[in-house]
Amino acid sequence: MEWLVLIHVLSAIIGVGPTFFGHVLVRNNQTLEQLRHSMKLARKLDFFPKIGGSIAVISGILLISLNNYGSVTQIWILGSLILYVLIQIVVIGFVAPAQKRFTQWLFDAKNLNKIELPQEQRVNLSRANAMLYAATAMGVVLFVFMIIKPN
Repeated sequence: MEWLVLIHVLSAIIGVGPTFFGHVLVRNNQTLEQLRHSMKLARKLDFFPKIGGSIAVISGILLISLNNYGSVTQIWILGSLILYVLIQIVVIGFVAPAQKRFTQWLFDAKNLNKIELPQEQRVNLSRANAMLYAATAMGVVLFVFMIIKPN
């Protein structure tokens, strides 16, 4: 059982962890070249939530079913599940599309020589960053729920 807990905790950290780096990658005060580099790094980080998050959910369900944690109606279990789903909705439904539009503009051949970010793209970047802050806040609460297990 200790191995399952270890797998669950590590996969949760790996799965949610990259969300905390998003703010560094999508800062408004970067040059276009820095933003291009940041978006390349963001693409690489996208892999971890997909795999780690999936393993965290599966191992969490196994932990609940194999241990005496009580029912899924306990506030910390239910809250954790709801928060995880909300994080996924924010990241997949809002951050990813905004970053995709921004990245397409950023790497478009006709924009490679530009030195300043147009207002429309600045707004896209700001929206993505705001949503990353929301996902990060929910991620912090998620970890709090899992650590202190409030009743």
